[in-house]
Amino acid sequence: MAQNQSTQQKNKWWRERYAWLVISGPAIVVVASLITVYIAVDGQDPVLEHSDSAGVTSKELTVEQKNSLEPAMRARNHAATGVNQR
Repeated sequence: MAQNQSTQQKNKWWRERYAWLVISGPAIVVVASLITVYIAVDGQDPVLEHSDSAGVTSKELTVEQKNSLEPAMRARNHAATGVNQR
């Protein structure tokens, strides 16, 4: 039995398939996280200014602009008070 082991050469770790299988999992996760960070930083949405800070008051908004903001205002009020306004 000792002769049998001495005649067989042990492979280096980089020649074993299982070593690369174990290493490839975390390596793929690291590459995917770097791609995700790049997409998040590169694809940022621009910051929109609030209409009051832009010098436009709610009195200067047209009826169409006020109506377009109605769903957002209703959702904001519902989130703040918990009362559904209809």
